[in-house]
Amino acid sequence: MTTQVLDRIVLQAGESIFREGEPGERAYVVQDGMIDIIKSSADGEIVLGNIEKGGIFGEMALIDDQPRMASAVAASTTTVIVISRDVFQRKLQKCDPFVRGLLGIFVKNIRSMVEERIS
Repeated sequence: MTTQVLDRIVLQAGESIFREGEPGERAYVVQDGMIDIIKSSADGEIVLGNIEKGGIFGEMALIDDQPRMASAVAASTTTVIVISRDVFQRKLQKCDPFVRGLLGIFVKNIRSMVEERIS
């Protein structure tokens, strides 16, 4: 039995892990610390939310192959576990097709709601 070691990244407060508009190749799980999800708007930057220990972020771009909807920035010293597109897709393919379809709908709705909020 082989054990897969997952990559980890340590970010300092204010350090970005990805920027709005970039292509998404990885998702992340917060192992320790906190990530701010930040969206640009005509009025400046808006913090959409915070991802704390155990939370996942960056997955939407892997589900719908769209650019990053927002930026992810460390709110404090933060350690994240990296989930590659390949690993994410393999796990997603094991899900029931109905569940995969629902995830796609949820992502589309979230993107739409965020755009309405910042308009």
